[in-house]
Amino acid sequence: MFPRKILKQVFGYSKFLDNQEQIINHILDGKNVFVLMPTGGGKSLCYQLPALLLDGLTIVVSPLIALMQDQVGSLNQLGINAAYLASNLEQEQINEYWKKIHMKQIKILYVTPERLCSQWFLLFLKNQKVSLFAIDEAHCVSHWGHDFRPEYQKLNLLAKLFPHTPRLALTATADHYTRIDIMHYLNLKEAKFFNSSFLRGNIIYNVQEKNNGKNQLLNFLEMHKHECGIIYCNSRARVDEICKFLNLNKYESVSYHAGLENTIREENHNFFLQNNNVIMVATVAFGLGIDKPDVRYVYHFDMPKSIDHFYQESGRAGRDNMLAYSCVSFGFKDIIELGKVIVMSEMSELKKRYELIKLKKIIQYCDTTDCRCKKLLQLMGEDIATCGKCDNCINPPKQYDATALAQKILSTIYRVQQKCTVTTLVDILRGKASLDIQIWEYHKLSTFGLCNDLNSKELRRAIRRLYSKDIIDIDYFTGYLKLNNNSLPIIKGLQDVYLPVIKSKIQKGYKYINNTLSLRNELEERLYRDILTYRHELALLYKVSQHAVLSDKVIYEVVTNKPKSQEQLRKIYGIGKAKLEKYGEKLVAMVNSYFR
Repeated sequence: MFPRKILKQVFGYSKFLDNQEQIINHILDGKNVFVLMPTGGGKSLCYQLPALLLDGLTIVVSPLIALMQDQVGSLNQLGINAAYLASNLEQEQINEYWKKIHMKQIKILYVTPERLCSQWFLLFLKNQKVSLFAIDEAHCVSHWGHDFRPEYQKLNLLAKLFPHTPRLALTATADHYTRIDIMHYLNLKEAKFFNSSFLRGNIIYNVQEKNNGKNQLLNFLEMHKHECGIIYCNSRARVDEICKFLNLNKYESVSYHAGLENTIREENHNFFLQNNNVIMVATVAFGLGIDKPDVRYVYHFDMPKSIDHFYQESGRAGRDNMLAYSCVSFGFKDIIELGKVIVMSEMSELKKRYELIKLKKIIQYCDTTDCRCKKLLQLMGEDIATCGKCDNCINPPKQYDATALAQKILSTIYRVQQKCTVTTLVDILRGKASLDIQIWEYHKLSTFGLCNDLNSKELRRAIRRLYSKDIIDIDYFTGYLKLNNNSLPIIKGLQDVYLPVIKSKIQKGYKYINNTLSLRNELEERLYRDILTYRHELALLYKVSQHAVLSDKVIYEVVTNKPKSQEQLRKIYGIGKAKLEKYGEKLVAMVNSYFR
């Protein structure tokens, strides 16, 4: 059977996306493949489809139990025999899976890298016909990656023990150094490399400076009522605080972080997957490979840790390719805290410098006056045209000549011998004779009080933007501001500096576009709600996410096309053979009850 026939018959899709067909053909030819494809680009299909055509068992390496559960649930809904092996399973269930594997009744088996590399499991695989190894979230193999898992590096033994079995490595984010690590540690130097664009054209990017962050969050959510979203925070305490705050304000929210008991995390995770309008408040512990296509927004209450983290996290919105939003709320405090975490960590000095570079990139993204989408991809090594719909494209920031202000800031840093924090520098320039200022006699400086016409927020903003423009540096060990090679030409008046217009009120720069599905009449709306209810009941019955049953796009097409027979329903996007057999009769009956 040919890949295109399987694509339509099993998955219900009429065409492949981007490089999917080429990748699948390479695997079917027995070749190793390395795939770099953005979140929502269809990575899973690249191993799920060939697994059905290859004669044997496909092993998928995945880092998280929750991710394996999601994938297996979705595959079973498609009529594909899949299973996962993990510590949360009862021994009776594991024994049942072993029996099915021996009887060749399972086509796709998900395992963690720890389990795969155990001696007894490798011995077990030696007695099986393994047709493909798919290594998902392959960036976990790299020290430079943002989700490093040492166990991933042990996967290089697959090349030695199974030299004739093709291996497929997949990831959504990998910079130059991470790619080198993936090829090295997974022994994929000869693999065919497929690199898709990082562009997520359905996501609208926005950034706002933090100014009463909780109120800003409520203003954002007011425009996203009845939509599913993720809010990221940088600490467990902040997650608990924001989750409690949202529930008090009548927004149904659950939390997820490493400090919660496993059972609570799992309950919250499943509740999020199985409901439409729930908000997940989480640390970065949540989301790696999360399979929930209808996330309409990702809101970073705190600034992300790096440009890699941001791309991965924001990419969890709009995986159904419908309109979605990314919003970052940030301030100078976030920058200092994140930088300090890096320099105080136990990482090598080389790794620390690398992480500080990635932190600087996310700061540059937040402070850019250019198209956000263009800047994001530029920082990831790709060049595109402007998006036309981010906050900077819709409301381009006006610039002003800030050369004189920059000279005052740089001169003060020089006069205090580069030994002042942002707070101290602001106090000097605003003429605030605090105790520290008097002790160090900074009130005697010629620059003392030169910026008393600016408030603290305006000055901090200007200092931050000089940092993002590489005009000054920050020593994160001490918090001191430092001059660099780019400072001198400005101090001497040889170079001008332009900054965005500073206003007393922070502009959100946010434009909301209604994302509601455009249904034509009341009967369509009633049918739509009925199918949503039916889907919810099925998700609870099968203990899978709602989108594993029917995606929003499938439901919308059913409502607008109104298939009156199963033959007509078969033509709907995302309706394959298994779903037609399971739900076809009911869906057609629901359509006919409204539209005869």
